[in-house]
Amino acid sequence: MLIASQLEPTYARRVYPCFDEPAMKATFNIRIVHDPSYVALSNMPAIDVSEMKDENGSLWAVTTFNTSLKMSTYLTAFVICDFDYVTRTERGNEIRIWARKEAVKNGHLDYALNITGAIFSFLEDLLNVSYPLPKTDLVALPEFGAGAMENWGLVTFQESSLMYLPSHKFTCRKAMIAIIVSHELGHQACEILRHFFFLSKWFGNLVTMKWWNDLWLNEGLASYFEYLGATFVEPKLSLDKIFYDHVVQPVLRDDNEIGFRSLSEREDRINGSFSLMSLFDSITYNKGAAITWMLSGFLTEKLFIRALTSYLKEFSFSNANQDDLWTHIQMVVDAQDEVQLPASVKQIMDTWTCQNGFPVLTLNLTTGTISQEQFLNKKNESSTDSYNNTWIIPISWMRNGSSQPLMWLDKSSKVFPEMQVSESEYDWILLNVNLSGFYRVNYDQLNLKRLARLLENDPKAIPAVSRFQLIDDIFALTQFGYIQIETALELTKYLAREDELFIWNTVLLHLIPDDLESTLKNYEVYPLLKKYLLKRMSPIYNYYAGFIRQNVDALEDDYFAQVYLEKLFTTACWLGLQDCLNLSSELYARWMDNPEVKIPFLIRRTVCCYGVAMGSDKEWNFAWEMYNHNESTEEDKDMLLFAMSCAKESWLIYRYLQYGLSHTLSSSNCTSVIIHYVVTKDTGHRIAWEFVTENW
Repeated sequence: MLIASQLEPTYARRVYPCFDEPAMKATFNIRIVHDPSYVALSNMPAIDVSEMKDENGSLWAVTTFNTSLKMSTYLTAFVICDFDYVTRTERGNEIRIWARKEAVKNGHLDYALNITGAIFSFLEDLLNVSYPLPKTDLVALPEFGAGAMENWGLVTFQESSLMYLPSHKFTCRKAMIAIIVSHELGHQACEILRHFFFLSKWFGNLVTMKWWNDLWLNEGLASYFEYLGATFVEPKLSLDKIFYDHVVQPVLRDDNEIGFRSLSEREDRINGSFSLMSLFDSITYNKGAAITWMLSGFLTEKLFIRALTSYLKEFSFSNANQDDLWTHIQMVVDAQDEVQLPASVKQIMDTWTCQNGFPVLTLNLTTGTISQEQFLNKKNESSTDSYNNTWIIPISWMRNGSSQPLMWLDKSSKVFPEMQVSESEYDWILLNVNLSGFYRVNYDQLNLKRLARLLENDPKAIPAVSRFQLIDDIFALTQFGYIQIETALELTKYLAREDELFIWNTVLLHLIPDDLESTLKNYEVYPLLKKYLLKRMSPIYNYYAGFIRQNVDALEDDYFAQVYLEKLFTTACWLGLQDCLNLSSELYARWMDNPEVKIPFLIRRTVCCYGVAMGSDKEWNFAWEMYNHNESTEEDKDMLLFAMSCAKESWLIYRYLQYGLSHTLSSSNCTSVIIHYVVTKDTGHRIAWEFVTENW
């Protein structure tokens, strides 16, 4: 048995009578009466454990906790469990990490314990603010809907977010965590980042937003610290790439789709139009983080941290809104003369937080003109009607490989004489270098031709994050009707020389969307795509296939291999690359001969799928046998359910669907999972439809 609370945003009122608003802060005296064989935890340290009898004569334990600091109701918390813990003290702050006894015994929490103290010290030093509590408990919960929650002094996590299994080299736990608030964030994030994220939110506990419409202040700032701190704890991770790949790019995609809301909404709109819970989405978390990065970028990190320190000191144990933050930043900007802004901090930032969406910049290199408009789907007529938003936009740029001074676009269009290019095809311009601003860029044909040529001759002349952004922007512009697909494909000709997996992942995301695999094969575009992509994918595929065959452990520190290698291999096999199909068959056959010899974790879904696809009923039956094996984990089972849907023979697929109906599979939703997997395959597409109609 286990009890754990989750009171954000408005559930404290279900536990005790209170004015359940973030601005109404109080101190709390908490006492919990519980079964004596369990331990009770809350925000503060326990100061007394006594016994009492109820009217039936049963014995109960009574745990009384120290009076809390002044804080919001949603941060009060309690856990009653029979867990064990590991502990250490950092600068007088006792840190305990609680989990199931066997997990503690097996050392699964040691990694989290090692980095937690370092994180606290780093944040204290950075912001010159002391952590105000005497202890911090982190609890790993086997089931937890919220992903993680930054209750002050009692941070709760899903187990997978805190546990690192020393034996699992390739579970990527150290670099990656199960998705937090998965449907809203929609991306997998770095474990250390996520760990940092929840520990760094005690700044949000110290200074809370006045109301939920400024929730992004808590989340955006925490994401910023998450990044700084994680770089400190794990310098080997290429965190700039991870940040743009996991945070900025997904929200640039979402921000056109999520019901057009701004980061900071008017209170009356939240009460009237949508629920509080809907604010816990990727706009709040990811756009909040991206806007904070942009702000820190044009201010410089030094000034930004200075302003934050002053803001935290003034509003400790009370509440603030975004204007309070702008005021403190303005004070710091006014006190120096190195950084000059084109308008007040509030005027600049309100264009990013109070308007929905984001801009696309269009560049004409012959005249040096840059114009801005809201990025909208031009194919959808209703979406382009009424928006004439403009932003005050910081433009970082480079010319022919050398960085130029920051420029500002503060109206709908402006001429920058220094951006006019000469006749020479070696004269090129790149805007929004390293994705430092939250916008897309639409270059004119002249510059695109020059960039495409440059990429073919020397891809490294453009920084990796900028190559990633060029590709993502150009396909997004195609999708939304700004440019033709031919223009976008010009920029992909160089890909045989691209060795960054996270860039390849973006290319594949745009050219082969997951939901199109079964339909794409039925069209004449498939052989063209196959010819075009395989020629360009071969070098990077061969590079990684070498590791898979000879020394897969060497990829242990390659974060993007752990996240994206599967997609690359799946695509290579799907396009019929013979070596990929052979490798899958070899590795699968080796596993069949000796189930102790595991398939490399990084590509096991692909190997099992194509091992079954290239084989006969013998290979399929082995997958079914392993699926029913007692020691298979949930992850294994899902992977095998997927693999069995890859069979190429119709009768095997049909038998599989029948099994899904008749066998007592481990959980009741397997039938729908099997149908879902079968329907996405070219062989199974039609069979699944017939099966569903027959067995309706």
